[in-house]
Amino acid sequence: MPNETSPRDRLAPDGNLVLVQFKGHRKGYYHNRRNLKLTVGQYCLVEADRGRDMGRVNYVGPGKSEWWQMAGHQGVVQVAEAQDLARLHDNRGDEWEFWDICREKILARKLNMNLVTVERQFDHKKITFYFTAEKRVDFRELVRDLAGIFRTRIELRQIGVRDEARLKGGIGVCGREFCCSTFLHEFIPVTLKMAKVQSLPLNPGKLSGPCGRLRCCLTYENEVYRQTRRNLPRVGSMVETPEGSGTVRKLNLLQESVSVSSPGQEGLREWPADRLQWDKSRNLPSPRSPGRDSPDQGCHGDGCGNGSRGGERN
Repeated sequence: MPNETSPRDRLAPDGNLVLVQFKGHRKGYYHNRRNLKLTVGQYCLVEADRGRDMGRVNYVGPGKSEWWQMAGHQGVVQVAEAQDLARLHDNRGDEWEFWDICREKILARKLNMNLVTVERQFDHKKITFYFTAEKRVDFRELVRDLAGIFRTRIELRQIGVRDEARLKGGIGVCGREFCCSTFLHEFIPVTLKMAKVQSLPLNPGKLSGPCGRLRCCLTYENEVYRQTRRNLPRVGSMVETPEGSGTVRKLNLLQESVSVSSPGQEGLREWPADRLQWDKSRNLPSPRSPGRDSPDQGCHGDGCGNGSRGGERN
């Protein structure tokens, strides 16, 4: 049976993949089938929806396997020349006028939508209007209005607040440009559990970015913190220290140490994790005793004989 080759091997044995950035930090992946001499920072023409578009080269190399799934169907056409750069500059100037016209039509039809930006395809065969809205918007009549004015293909694309932040760009609280506007290729799901794993204060004002969503940077070190937690006892569990047994009260994930309270000792004593001993199979705090008047007395000790879970209430 012959060896099967992956789509990446069939498409580009030389690993010639190009990452191109367009207006609003929009990125696309393209196959350099013509083996053009491209360098980072150059402008080039690429295959686009029913035409051609123009952007700046951000990366040239082998790329990732998932990038090739998109790059295999579209390629780089040519390196941009002086007249191409002049046309791109004119397009950017026209987009401000298009934005004003679209904004007027939105107000005239009383549509509940917020126009974010406008992007004109390099060959003038399409104009894309990006907007945000709390609910779905019926913009069919608006499309007809704009198509009658511009005499070209019109696309209205509803985006989320994270996409809006990426398109507009800006400076984060760290003093650097937004991650989504620079090196991030796609949004990664961010959850509040990541903040809990990293022992961060659950304050929405400190955890949220300018877009109002949880910051993308919460994902960067999340796996490191998760692995560190696996090597530490949980808060509330019993451990054996060089000075006797105690209860874990606090974790220091960066130093991989824990604060322990021991009977007969005042305050907490911090110990490195490698100097403690504990039963990892029973690395859980003891269940709290229910109140005297509680109808459900729960379970104590090692568990319940009737198969129910200790301390759990319906």
